[in-house]
Amino acid sequence: MSRSRIVIAIAFSTSVLVACPPPRRAPTEPGAPTAPDAREGAIDERATIEFRLEGRSVRTLTLRALRERIVEEVVSNFDPYYGRDKRFRALPIERVLAIGFEGSVEGPLATRPFVLRARDGYTVPLSGERLLEGGGYVAFADDEHAGRWDPIGPRRSDPAPFYFVWKQPTQINLETHPRPWQLAVIEIARYESIFPHTVPTRAAEGSPARRGFATFARECVRCHAVNREGGRIGPELNVPQNITEYRPVEQIRAYIRNPLTFRYGAMPAHLHLSDRELDDLVAYFTAMREEKFDPDAQRAADAGYARDP
Repeated sequence: MSRSRIVIAIAFSTSVLVACPPPRRAPTEPGAPTAPDAREGAIDERATIEFRLEGRSVRTLTLRALRERIVEEVVSNFDPYYGRDKRFRALPIERVLAIGFEGSVEGPLATRPFVLRARDGYTVPLSGERLLEGGGYVAFADDEHAGRWDPIGPRRSDPAPFYFVWKQPTQINLETHPRPWQLAVIEIARYESIFPHTVPTRAAEGSPARRGFATFARECVRCHAVNREGGRIGPELNVPQNITEYRPVEQIRAYIRNPLTFRYGAMPAHLHLSDRELDDLVAYFTAMREEKFDPDAQRAADAGYARDP
């Protein structure tokens, strides 16, 4: 349910690599400020990150604009997607956010809720406290290769132009420290304002459905949508049919826990979820059968075409 150990289709076109002046690079050890060198290699200086505030675009900045104001670093740490130590050229997230939201937000950014959106649809809600705890970086180049990235994940994806990474040894758990690649948008927004139709409004606070919703928001929304809201890497789970309307409950539980026992694919195992958490997720899915919202259905019917995947 999460792109978290692989894997989450807001699809964008892939970036075009263009020549640029020789990049700055750390002359010594990882984490040190970089200095100019003559290393060859193309970096997409025109690649952009959009910054949004509660759905409103604040600004869009190119990599060139960010590098003009931020001293890049070489960051090295174990990367759980690559399964080994990996080295990147990167910009500290604290400086990226300060420039991206400059003049737009009052108060400390660490108190705000964030959503990181990738080009492939991976959508990561993340607290400002977590995002700004120290150690987060926006990587823009694979420091082990000139002008290219090692492909990532079972689908051999290109993480360019931006890959969010962490540098501390304690930050390698993908559940607590997600690493979206193809990062395209950083937004300040509450979960409920971005995904309002994923909330089980008819379920009582503290009920299994509400607990399951909390698990869905934490574990699943990165890849999956409910009522067309959420990630687009995995299947939509509520419309036009709810998953409990065409899959037996025990099969749903078993598939969430270890999908590789059913088929090979991108969905990771969730062996850490307890039986109660699985029961709560099923209760959430069941409750959402009565709260369907499909903004695409009528438009698709009127136009005579099938819904988007």
